[in-house]
Amino acid sequence: MSKLAASRRSPIALIVLLFLGLTFTGTAYAALQPSTSPDATAASATASDDAEEGKKLFLANCASCHGTNAEGKKGINTAGPSLVGVGSAAVDFQVGTGRMPMANPGVQAPEKPKVFTDKEIEQLGIFIDSLGPGPSVPDAQYIDLVNADIANGGKIFRTNCAMCHNSSAQGGALTRGKYAPSLMGVDSKHIYEAMLTGPQSMPVFNDHTITPQEKEDVIAFVKNIEEGGNDFGGHTLGSIGPAGDALFIWTIGIGLLIAVAIWLGRKAA
Repeated sequence: MSKLAASRRSPIALIVLLFLGLTFTGTAYAALQPSTSPDATAASATASDDAEEGKKLFLANCASCHGTNAEGKKGINTAGPSLVGVGSAAVDFQVGTGRMPMANPGVQAPEKPKVFTDKEIEQLGIFIDSLGPGPSVPDAQYIDLVNADIANGGKIFRTNCAMCHNSSAQGGALTRGKYAPSLMGVDSKHIYEAMLTGPQSMPVFNDHTITPQEKEDVIAFVKNIEEGGNDFGGHTLGSIGPAGDALFIWTIGIGLLIAVAIWLGRKAA
């Protein structure tokens, strides 16, 4: 018994116990850890391939202005901001509406037919996402307008958007040759992405400023105008807001008053 007790107190016994404990722990971890499914592995490989294809598209079409690493570039005709952290939502908006690549340098990138396919735009977005986290393309539930509140969307639009885009979403002029474009005929996804990313002169309305549900409400309000829901009878006068009404009153109303005054003056003479 004394020999057994002495062997337990031996330093070698402690080493043996540590070895057995580590072996048991490692074996248990290997046995119990979740295995990577074939679908997850395939999805990871696909995302990697898409990012590589997106990088090729970027280098061929965007790097001249935004830099080879999307770090941004300064120049007279080749100036472009950094794209690190802008997210796939910004890529989908800018490229999906044809604003990028720009045909010519200018104060604002106009909308035009898109250059890339939907798959290529997705690949560009995946590449930009790989450079740094940023806003993602919106979920379908927030652009299907199923649960939208048009009245609430109108209130939010008039508070945050009407001063630039006009109360009827027809667009308007800004300073230094810039403008707020009309929202008529714009895809719901692109309206959401514009609010989320703040392109060009537009401020960013993140999900804390205007929630995803409120963004859906705003889109529903704009689509309601597009479908004639803002016409309450009579001529719309281009739906350009108070300016159109004032122009009509000035040119027609004041003109009629002047004509009546002249007629009365001649009649009195």
